[in-house]
Amino acid sequence: MRIDIVVVYVPRYRRAHEKNFVPPITGIHLAALTSPEHEVRVVHQQVEPVRLDTDADLVALSFFSGFAAEAFRLARELRARGKIVVAGGPHATFSPDECLRHVDAVVIGEAESVWAGLLADAARGRLQQRYVGEVRPLDGLPTPRYDLLPQSFFVPRVLQATRGCRFSCSFCSVPAVNPGFRTRPVEEVIADIAYDHFPHWWQRKLVWFWDDNPTADRPHFKELLRRMIPLRRWWLTQASLDIVHDSELLDLMEASGCIGVFLGIESFGNEALAEANKRHNRVRDYRQAIEILHRRGICVMAGFIAGFDHDTPADVVDMADRLQEIGVDVPFLSVLTPLPGTPLYATLAAEGRLLPRRGWELYNGYNVAFRPYRMTADELKRSHTALWRRAFSLPFALGRILRSLRLRPGAMLMSLMMNAFYGLKAARGNTPRDMREQAEDAAAMRHHGEVAELFLRPSALPSSPSAGRQQT
Repeated sequence: MRIDIVVVYVPRYRRAHEKNFVPPITGIHLAALTSPEHEVRVVHQQVEPVRLDTDADLVALSFFSGFAAEAFRLARELRARGKIVVAGGPHATFSPDECLRHVDAVVIGEAESVWAGLLADAARGRLQQRYVGEVRPLDGLPTPRYDLLPQSFFVPRVLQATRGCRFSCSFCSVPAVNPGFRTRPVEEVIADIAYDHFPHWWQRKLVWFWDDNPTADRPHFKELLRRMIPLRRWWLTQASLDIVHDSELLDLMEASGCIGVFLGIESFGNEALAEANKRHNRVRDYRQAIEILHRRGICVMAGFIAGFDHDTPADVVDMADRLQEIGVDVPFLSVLTPLPGTPLYATLAAEGRLLPRRGWELYNGYNVAFRPYRMTADELKRSHTALWRRAFSLPFALGRILRSLRLRPGAMLMSLMMNAFYGLKAARGNTPRDMREQAEDAAAMRHHGEVAELFLRPSALPSSPSAGRQQT
């Protein structure tokens, strides 16, 4: 069969967004699991359009909740052209019944154990509607199909050394979609890192770990870093703040070429951190922790979330100044989003705080899909936009770039590129899109005389956590 694997994407900024920085690992991992008897292509909608006139026999759509309406539109168009359409990823895992109104089959959970069987069934004309993946050890996973990526991705080498997370943040669906914490054999991770068939030197140099927290198993990660030292790569990952208390780990990170770490700092409010079940973060430690990483030459990216119950509009806007004060090199600023499969979703659904007529387009990390406690939804959206504009204003972005001059070359380059990228957006007024009108229009659309269900009303989903993955 001919198979198209489509990673669905909707621009979250007014005029496109990060069109070619780093791809998700999903498409190239699934392609690597596909038997050679099939012809497979990977399409990333963020960098190229989806061909509705494709010659593929089967199209697999992978998508987060925020992109569900677009996935359902694609499914409708493709099925009308006689294509078999399969849905997978977090949203299909959260709400398979909804997805089955638009596609022929869904993959629930992790795909490794069911993908080959699904393709065999489809080839025989015996496709089932549901394929439920088993949670398995990560031994034997193939190297992702980097050869199927467009050359335009700046950092094409994304890989996994671990899967899952040992924390249980209220807004994060990782513990549900990837239960437990599992590690890959170090030798197999090294094989992915050693892959070198990229056209540009920086693509061969850079490694992006698509892990939620690979440092959770310290012995495993330290052994991996020791094996990485001779490869002389630059690498980036996510981690938790507690890494700064492990000097041996920091030594190995520095020696193996770490240029950047993403920290989920989330908030400057202790009450908000408790609400997020992130009590292991301590506001008083932020500045010191970042300084420790800076002394190692490592660029610090950090995630901040606006909209916790103790936040006010002033608190949200003030976040720009505070993140500048503690030394964050590249801030990532999102709106609290009650993703299905999370404790946060269950809580807000039980409290009746999910906003009606706000479809999945609003669940993209930049819009508001619930009633905040100390402000209105519109106030939260406006204050987040003001935060974004201030944080990426010329003085703030330039200050971060100048501060990064003391970092190691790769870290300095990353800070320069990312701050220039977002700073240029801010200068051009290219702020995160307000998706409310699109969502409300989609809800009112009619197809063949009936309401076209481009998305299930989120308030109609079960309120208990099911499965999913962090999507912002």
